[in-house]
Amino acid sequence: MSKPLVIVESPAKAKTLARFLGNQFRVEASVGHVRDLPENASEVPAGIKDKPWGRMGVDVDAGFKPYYVISSDRKSRIRELKAAVADADEVLLATDPDREGESISWHLREVLKPKGTVKRVVFHEITEEAVLDAIAHARDIDLKLVDAQESRRILDRLYGYMLSPVLWKKVQTGLSAGRVQSVAVRLIVEREEERRAFRRSTYWDLDARIRAGETQFIASLVRVGDERVATGKDFDPNTGALTGRNVRLLDEAAARTMRDTLAGRLPWVVSAVEEKPTTQRPSAPFTTSTLQQEANRKLGFSADRTMSAAQRLFQDGVISYHRTDSTTLSDRALRESARAIQGLYGDAFYSGPRQYQTKVKNAQEAHEAIRPTDFDQTPQSLSLPPDEARLYDLIWKRTVASQMADARLLRTTLEITATGADGRAHVFTASGKAIQFAGFLRAYVEGSDDPASELGDQETILPKLVVGDRVTAPGQGPLTLGGLDPKAHETLPPPRYTDASLVKRLEEDGIGRPSTYASIIQTIERRGYVWRQGKALIPSYTAFAVTRLLKDHFGQLVELGFTGRVEEDLDQVSNGDLDRTQFLEQFYNGQDGWPGLRHLVTNEDRIEYPVIDIGTEPTSGQKVVVRIGRYGAYAQMGDANASIPEDVAPADFTLEQALKLLKDRVQGPQSLGTDPKTALPVYVLTGRFGPYVQLGEPPEKGSKEKPRRASLTKNDHPDSLTLERALELLSLPRLVGHDAETGQDIIANFGRFGPYVKRGDEFRSLGGDAEVFAVTLDQAIELFKQEKKGRRRTATRTVLREVGLHPASQAKVEVLEGRYGPYVTDGTTNASVPKDVVVDALTLEEAVGLLKAREGVTPKKGRGRAPAKRTAAAPRKRATKRSA
Repeated sequence: MSKPLVIVESPAKAKTLARFLGNQFRVEASVGHVRDLPENASEVPAGIKDKPWGRMGVDVDAGFKPYYVISSDRKSRIRELKAAVADADEVLLATDPDREGESISWHLREVLKPKGTVKRVVFHEITEEAVLDAIAHARDIDLKLVDAQESRRILDRLYGYMLSPVLWKKVQTGLSAGRVQSVAVRLIVEREEERRAFRRSTYWDLDARIRAGETQFIASLVRVGDERVATGKDFDPNTGALTGRNVRLLDEAAARTMRDTLAGRLPWVVSAVEEKPTTQRPSAPFTTSTLQQEANRKLGFSADRTMSAAQRLFQDGVISYHRTDSTTLSDRALRESARAIQGLYGDAFYSGPRQYQTKVKNAQEAHEAIRPTDFDQTPQSLSLPPDEARLYDLIWKRTVASQMADARLLRTTLEITATGADGRAHVFTASGKAIQFAGFLRAYVEGSDDPASELGDQETILPKLVVGDRVTAPGQGPLTLGGLDPKAHETLPPPRYTDASLVKRLEEDGIGRPSTYASIIQTIERRGYVWRQGKALIPSYTAFAVTRLLKDHFGQLVELGFTGRVEEDLDQVSNGDLDRTQFLEQFYNGQDGWPGLRHLVTNEDRIEYPVIDIGTEPTSGQKVVVRIGRYGAYAQMGDANASIPEDVAPADFTLEQALKLLKDRVQGPQSLGTDPKTALPVYVLTGRFGPYVQLGEPPEKGSKEKPRRASLTKNDHPDSLTLERALELLSLPRLVGHDAETGQDIIANFGRFGPYVKRGDEFRSLGGDAEVFAVTLDQAIELFKQEKKGRRRTATRTVLREVGLHPASQAKVEVLEGRYGPYVTDGTTNASVPKDVVVDALTLEEAVGLLKAREGVTPKKGRGRAPAKRTAAAPRKRATKRSA
């Protein structure tokens, strides 16, 4: 009798399962999805190519029938799986325990057509106990869950394929629209618009440094007579205008006068002391959303990086399933966490089992929270790669802390009153917090979207004072005034979204599913809709134009409640309460309050090219606008236009900056002087990639000859640039010398990632800008002898990840960023990374499998294909800062 065949998605998961199942089962991996809707024209089946809906692969006239295809890079794997299925009397489909996993299992059954028994196996952690229990309770495929997932896939295909061409015609070729993607972009754009509208205000306050013995604390002025002293909360967070009533706004002069007056009017009196015991409860265990938020706050991880590390931890059997809305823990997890707490911290720190109520809109599938599979595996006891180790530390501590006792705190507020020259009371307050019993804080302290608020998690111990204590001059008593410090504050515009705050907002509004947030953020970044400045997500002007068009002409499809309603209806489909065809019919043709996608896109002529208003030129009254062109965003006033540097955030691009760019463009480039060697003029100009210098006149339109150019470094400024510095930059790249050992020249230059030296195809970073002109041949050779520091990207090609060495050829296997998405290569063969595979989670076995499937395959033209062959001597064109 043949062994039962277990099929999972990834080789890493298959490898972990094989350890538990031993010789009783055969375990194979599908390597993600086995089929999908056609991605390009070459994949569209011949029978539907001439249909008006053929490009989408969805028959909108016959019940939204999908036409699924197996891509060429999966056919080899399908043949292998069919051979394995043919030898198996029983097939167990053990894909992930969610709707997408259910759909993958269904597709596997439809494609492989097993002759034996087919069962669905669901487990939420890869442990021997969980897997064997799941096999013992195998069930049939849940077709209602499949219907819900396939409905989502079809709806998103209709949305993207019908709206994206509108963006190509009206904004820019190659743009894309998506049901959740476009709403996420809208949120980021609207936050940037709020920042543009914000007007900063300055206010002052007064801090008193007070010393009691060895303890010093700060008391801030909060009230003068009956008037509160204005603080940040008295200003409108959206406009910056003062809104607080009965408040006194201090300017610098008033604050300094008050300092001089009050310092001479000692003693002051402690007028109130309040001590208030409080209790602080632990947070719930992680869900997908809260894990992404906390990893971004505490570790600086993007959502994609978090999910990649979590995927590897799950596949290795270290944590439970990481795509979940639930905050509940199983009985076994509750017992194990209790034992861990009592063993590590003592009985006093365990308060009995806690369960938490899930608060997520449209929460689906009754999974557990994300937790360790074995609580005895402390973060210190496991040997994990850096990202996984840091994330596991977060998960372990958060889960354990969720079951620990409350922290008991004592909050103290002191009020100190000084009498001004006018007889009015000037009241200062100071707040403190003492931890009386740490409870769960021994294990974990939660992060915050506001870094300043995290300071509240530190103890602030105030001295023991009583009403009537006097603040005197130094040397005159135990409580003395050390000084008075006027301080200026500036109101800040609403903070830009980060991965953490955007995920939180999407979840609060029921937009999409937490399991998709990482891919959504990755997509909008790759498409050039956003770029990063530290943790902040900054929208491009392209995002502004797309959002303007969609809001003006397809407003219902980008309303915050629209995608939430989609999720609610999909839940009804998964529960069997709503027919799949009826759901899609409502969305497409418009019924029961749905807008009707088909009707919205039929009248494209009414759609105008979106422009972004910057303001009006004061003298002429002409409008200044931003448009999107072939080479990016540009400012326009009348017939004049000028490129906007790509690293300028829209909220920071002012009318004055736009007018200067336009003026410089009309007047022509600024001349710094003449190069004595060539007698050619040297100009400083500004382009889409920022300021640069140019040797010689600007080329005639259509001319193939380009003058020599060099970008300014971050330490150079166009207004202060000298001719000598410009010529120095134009002299690059600089020949450092000839390496006799390798027979290659070494050059120094500035690149995308800063100053570097290059020898052949090798690069090494330099310590500073000045070293480009100062590094010697011996110093450069020594740099090349040192191990190269890891970097996500090189200067000549975009390397996303080094996977390892090919087991057969020992060639380096890498994941590169291609024009149409990431692809894996060993230097000889290339293979596209499937869209459902997370790059950072791709294992060497998976990469080799993808390459093997592409060997001997003739490359096809079209989107989504990496070239079949590429040599190292022909690198791909380097991506610009925000190119896809």
